Amino acid sequence: PWRTCQKRGCHVLRSLSWSRRLPVPSEQLFMEMAEVMATEGWRDAGYEFVCIDDCWMAPTRDRQGRLQADPKRVPSGIRRVAQVHSKGLKLGIYSDVGNKTCAGFPGSYNHYDLDAQTFSSWGVDLLKFDGCNSDTLELLAEGYRHMSLALNKTGRSIVYSCEWPLYLRPMQQPNYTEIKQYCNHWRNFHDVYDSWSSIKTILGWTALHQDTIVKIAGPGGWNDPDMLVIGNFGLSWDQAVTQMAMWAVMAAPLFMSNDLRHISPDAKWLLQNKEVIAINQDPLGKQGYQITKDMNFELWERPLSGQAYAVAVLNQQEIGGPRNFTFSLTLLGNGLACNPACSVRQVLPASRDWGFYSWVSSLSVEVNPTGTVLLKVVAP
Repeated sequence: PWRTCQKRGCHVLRSLSWSRRLPVPSEQLFMEMAEVMATEGWRDAGYEFVCIDDCWMAPTRDRQGRLQADPKRVPSGIRRVAQVHSKGLKLGIYSDVGNKTCAGFPGSYNHYDLDAQTFSSWGVDLLKFDGCNSDTLELLAEGYRHMSLALNKTGRSIVYSCEWPLYLRPMQQPNYTEIKQYCNHWRNFHDVYDSWSSIKTILGWTALHQDTIVKIAGPGGWNDPDMLVIGNFGLSWDQAVTQMAMWAVMAAPLFMSNDLRHISPDAKWLLQNKEVIAINQDPLGKQGYQITKDMNFELWERPLSGQAYAVAVLNQQEIGGPRNFTFSLTLLGNGLACNPACSVRQVLPASRDWGFYSWVSSLSVEVNPTGTVLLKVVAP
């Protein structure tokens, strides 16, 4: 799902997309992935973007100073790849605020307006703007501001994905009010890897900094914890459920980094789960947060529209078997979520109705190690 609201260029409630970090990107790969997205339910589930990461460029600009695609990797050019529009999809591309990208290809420094015009002329719909190779924090900030304005000047609706706060830390505390003024979503923390350790670290950082980052998230601008790695090889099933559930609770942009041509049926079911995506895309637009942590259990909640709440119970224990966590419903919504009563539905790891509960009831949830149970609590 892709909902717009009034702000710079194109502003989004959340974006869902496919993206792939590859050392050698391939035009053929992008077109094959677009075909799978269009024909195997991904587009219909809401994943609209095919996003190209670093390494798509030629080592030098052309004679007019414009970026150009690598002739071996993308022989037909980016404008040809933008024909994913004919499949009802959109195209995302990558550049960098500095003079070189993180992989050493030409960056956008001193070319912000020209590169924005180039991307617009190619039919690009999203720009991921990295932060490598910028000499000072002042130049970094000026570059992010400049590219935002340059994208707007093109007249094309281009989503602006920034890594601005990631590159400010630890030297400077990000000004999230300013960042949201210029960016549609932004990375706060290091790259995700296909491992439970990486997912756990991202969740821990988010909980530690939630007092700063949760309040700024909402229509027009979102905290981006990085890509979903579900469907690869590093996560167990319970850990994959945890990433999908927690990214939904955190109101994260849903970008997949995987090979959709070879994905398992279970991973496909999880990534296309309509109830989880509906929580992620909830129109109230509030990011969730951790409300308690006890004995390696974490309890998170996210306010939803219609006086509802998403509730996640995460078991951080990595050994042993399933464990029970019991909590009072008075903890939810500052005691108001179930006042005087509410219905409870389990969304993950399998969907089922739990029935009605009074305000003073307690719930007992059985959770596998490194797993999460995602609930939806609705007041009558």
